[in-house]
Amino acid sequence: MTPEHSRSLKELLQRQDVAALATLHKGEPAVSMVPYALLADGSLVIHVSQLATHTKDMQEHAGVGLLVLGERTAGMLAQEQPRAAFHGEARRCPPEAPDYVAARTAYLARFPDSEPMFGFGDFSLFVIQPGGVRYVAGFAQAFSVVAQAYHQLMAAAVV
Repeated sequence: MTPEHSRSLKELLQRQDVAALATLHKGEPAVSMVPYALLADGSLVIHVSQLATHTKDMQEHAGVGLLVLGERTAGMLAQEQPRAAFHGEARRCPPEAPDYVAARTAYLARFPDSEPMFGFGDFSLFVIQPGGVRYVAGFAQAFSVVAQAYHQLMAAAVV
């Protein structure tokens, strides 16, 4: 992956704020939409209700997938649409967790209107630790990025 592709992946994840979340629900795949924020190392933070099926799914099976789509412009083939597909592990991040403050701060920086939901008893933060990413920068520009390289790329100061 070139430095330009690394920058474009990081920009995609910083620019977009919604992902498709895939969980395992009663043995079957299930997909939902979640707003997300990023920690400095590229881990994704979501704030979800216990009433949502995907929350229960993540508590029962930590393995998840996420898909972040870039913008599709006029005249662009569907196959050219930039996208990042993650696989990783989701874990609940309770207030006593060492990374709770960073996760909450990142989430509220991106979604300040969500502050009242932190007072709701059924909402919890989850941190999704990517195990790897498949990044498609455009047609015939696909790259697999292992977890360590992804975290280094996201922690780098250059954008």
